[in-house]
Amino acid sequence: MLSACAVAVRAGARRTVRRLPKARAAPPVAAVRSRRQLSTSASQSSDLSTRGMIVQTLSSVGSKREVQQYLSLFTSVSSQRFAVIKVGGAILTDYLDELCSSLAFLYTVGLYPVIVHGAGPQLNNLLEQAGVEPQFEEGIRITDSKTLRVARNLFLQENLKLVNALEAKGVHAQPLTLGMFNAEYLNKDKWGYVGKITSVNKESIQTAISNGYLPVLTSMAETEDGQILNVNADVAAAELARALEPLKVVYLSEKGGLFDAAGQKISAINLDEEYDHLMSQEWVRYGTRLKIKEIKDLLDTLPRTTSVAIIHPQDLQKELFTDSGAGTLIRRGNKLVSSTDISDFKDLEKLKSVLLRDRETPDSKAIVEKYLEFLKENPFKAYYDGPMNAFAIVLPPSQGRSQATLATLTISKSGWLTNVADNIFTTLKKEHPKLVWTVKEDDENLTWFYDKADGSIARNGDVMFWYGIDNGDEIIQLMKDFTAHGRAMLGDSNLESRLHRAANSAAQTSTQSRPAATQQARGYSTLARRPVLPKASMSQIVRGYATTTNPNPPYGKKNASKTQPARVALIGARGYTGQALISLLNSHPNMELKHVSSRELCGQKLQGYEKEEITYENLSPEDVRDMEKRGDIDCWVMALPNGVCKPFVEAVWQGRQSSNHKSVIVDLSADYRFDSGWTYGLPELVQRSDIASATQIANPGCYATAAQLGIAPLVEHLGGQPTVFGVSGYSGAGTKPSPKNDVELLTNNIIPYSLTDHIHEREISTRLQADVAFIPHVAVWFQGIHHTISIPLNKTMTSRDIRQIYQDRYAGEKLVKVVGEAPSVKAISGKHGVEIGGFAVHSSGRRVVVCATIDNLLKGAATQCLQNMNLALGFAEYEGIPVIFQLTLSIHFDDDILTAAQRQKFTTTNSHEPRCTDYSPKMSMFRAKKLDLGCYINIKTIRDHSKRKAFEAFETQRQALRYCIRNQTLPARTRAEAQLQLTQMHCYTRPTQIRNRCILGGKGRGVLRDFKMTRFNFRMQALEGNLPGVKKASW
Repeated sequence: MLSACAVAVRAGARRTVRRLPKARAAPPVAAVRSRRQLSTSASQSSDLSTRGMIVQTLSSVGSKREVQQYLSLFTSVSSQRFAVIKVGGAILTDYLDELCSSLAFLYTVGLYPVIVHGAGPQLNNLLEQAGVEPQFEEGIRITDSKTLRVARNLFLQENLKLVNALEAKGVHAQPLTLGMFNAEYLNKDKWGYVGKITSVNKESIQTAISNGYLPVLTSMAETEDGQILNVNADVAAAELARALEPLKVVYLSEKGGLFDAAGQKISAINLDEEYDHLMSQEWVRYGTRLKIKEIKDLLDTLPRTTSVAIIHPQDLQKELFTDSGAGTLIRRGNKLVSSTDISDFKDLEKLKSVLLRDRETPDSKAIVEKYLEFLKENPFKAYYDGPMNAFAIVLPPSQGRSQATLATLTISKSGWLTNVADNIFTTLKKEHPKLVWTVKEDDENLTWFYDKADGSIARNGDVMFWYGIDNGDEIIQLMKDFTAHGRAMLGDSNLESRLHRAANSAAQTSTQSRPAATQQARGYSTLARRPVLPKASMSQIVRGYATTTNPNPPYGKKNASKTQPARVALIGARGYTGQALISLLNSHPNMELKHVSSRELCGQKLQGYEKEEITYENLSPEDVRDMEKRGDIDCWVMALPNGVCKPFVEAVWQGRQSSNHKSVIVDLSADYRFDSGWTYGLPELVQRSDIASATQIANPGCYATAAQLGIAPLVEHLGGQPTVFGVSGYSGAGTKPSPKNDVELLTNNIIPYSLTDHIHEREISTRLQADVAFIPHVAVWFQGIHHTISIPLNKTMTSRDIRQIYQDRYAGEKLVKVVGEAPSVKAISGKHGVEIGGFAVHSSGRRVVVCATIDNLLKGAATQCLQNMNLALGFAEYEGIPVIFQLTLSIHFDDDILTAAQRQKFTTTNSHEPRCTDYSPKMSMFRAKKLDLGCYINIKTIRDHSKRKAFEAFETQRQALRYCIRNQTLPARTRAEAQLQLTQMHCYTRPTQIRNRCILGGKGRGVLRDFKMTRFNFRMQALEGNLPGVKKASW
């Protein structure tokens, strides 16, 4: 616990997280990155390969969630708005290497702070050596002509020293020494050549960053007449911050922060809450007082999201990428408000929306309504900040229980980033000496709750926490109650308990064909939705959070916020795309097709959908309006030709006006792809969070999807207009007869059409914000598109550089496969993704040809539609979508060794469809030596959508695997992995890349990653005593 003084000072203290061993910051950057030349392609490759390592290294100073969360925040704004860093002269003298190493970290992960430095101590030394005594008036240096001349030369030398030191670390830096600050004399008679900054030249800073350089500024300004003036570096940094409005303003200090009366470093100051109290403290005086006042004046003129950090240079990354930080963080914050009556809330709708945040369960709105009625009749106290980024309700001790109950706590992402949660908990500890609360065991901020509690106990996925309870009998009784009743012990006083019961009730009545294991409402909300990726793949953000080179990683199962089936209506079900979508919905565990509309098929039975019997209807716009008004449908899919769906969309809008129900609309035509009121639904390139919160989604075109994915990673490297030569199968021309789907005309032929101004040309150019030439053709095959894309480059690059860019950009994307060779239409037809490959670079190094293939009916239409539906309706992004490539195991048996009964036992061990076993008799090539081994195991790539565990069926003894390792029939790295697991009779490899049936542990340099898998795990057990083992294993 903090001392009373410390608590007073740190009422807004940032959250305390478990401290990890201190990381060594500098060496990895220097070791991995050599000095880079701007024109060389090797620099780009170095950047990309190092970025992942740097993010992983940053994780050692904090949690993966913290690192990815803050990295995502910092990269969400334009580069010049990331941070302004003020470097004092003492730092340049004593901590230059630590400073450059920290800046190299930021540069490597793509962050470009604007640096401004002074040289006060050095200037004092030079003046004293020249026999000039430094003079100050009101803390401002009096600058005569001699002082100015010395200062100018010194600043240029120090600037060059810093730039050279950064270059030595592999960081491109650009000295911006003059013309950056425009100024007028502060008071020429009083201070001489001292300036007052009037404006900042932002264009030069933006240009430097756009060209990949860190801008390094001196604190010197110029008048309109060209007279150089001296400016205090702190003042220059403040004016620079006012001009750029960055997320962070950092003052580097050898002390590493501000300190209180007890000599303890102040972790955080929330000015709105603490400023008056701080300024009244006796120990806040001299430099500390002036610094706090100046920072308040600065932050009062900047957006509330901006904060100031005072830190030591070696702790820069810890301060920026962890919640606990390392120095002193100063922000405006928000004053906490408390209420004890529902009538205190002027906006009840806002209160309801806050209580519903991240709590989408069946009937959640009705549950919240009833909960508010409960609060009207019972005593409570609510704590929250102005925008309600953090909101808590505490109920006083009840009869028979001496502890107060934290009935609900909901915190937005912004609430975590601005640490309002800590402010609230600090207040709770002051006002409630004993407190009990519960949290879901999978909450990503569970560590934070552990740190706030004195004790905890877990039961069935829930954790109960408490603090302030000293009586042992009281704790034992509390634990007994929780063990017996779980979260229900809190009764109706706990909102989470009510939502929990609703989720359980929904699980019992959900689809019979699915297991009843439903995802319940999370106890304490921390994000607008569940985290973005499963923990295993956030070695790639679920933002648990892990590292990835993909700035927009997929939403995995941990993100699913709903388990209640969604009701879907399909308007325009006759076409190829409609039929493909029906097939996908038939196997989707959380979507139910309720209505299909087709004028031509009206009255006929729907084929290909087996969940229930459905008959085609001919729905009118009026029917759609009435269904929306009644809330019958959760998602409308418009699978109509261009220009046809508008009446149906308007009907949905009309239905919404007289109903609280808001369904999702996904339009597969081009009608709304250029409408700013609609969200463009290409999850791999559009922020998934935008799609997840959208109610109107425009599904991209098939040509446009493949072209954008094929060009997007190189947009920043474009040296001219890309040209896309696209060829599609004739299914893209629809079912209505035309020359473009006339097989006889297409045989031995290829037909070009719309050679300029095709709507997809406009779509591609608009979304990429770069002019693209698109030339479409149609060919004789049925489905599938092939793009050959010629891309001019603005600098010399190699094929390997470019491929690495694509692999990093699409890391973790299950529906994008980056390959080495040019992909083929035959390989992609019928598959649910995009293949990108080729990467043929012209001899000049300034042009690359990339090939991309896509199935126009699946990822080009139906599969992408289902992706968007999953995101918008709150399901896991890939739910119901077959993953492109997975591995299964086939076993070949030797008739002479295994009996029929043994074979049958093998083949029936796993009865899932499609079967993974392949019986092959008479493998005489392996019978030459009569060893005690009798079957041949082979891994092959086939599509298998049904099994969550890749391998869990085939049994033998560990001697077989030992034999394979000893005789080197497995690749070396796999042998090493397998050897570690032999004693447990498991073979387990970490996330791997596979090529040509080889499993390579880790990231092999130059390995062609044909596809990835996150887990490869199969179990080998004894079947009936000592069965014959494996004669040979190949992977």
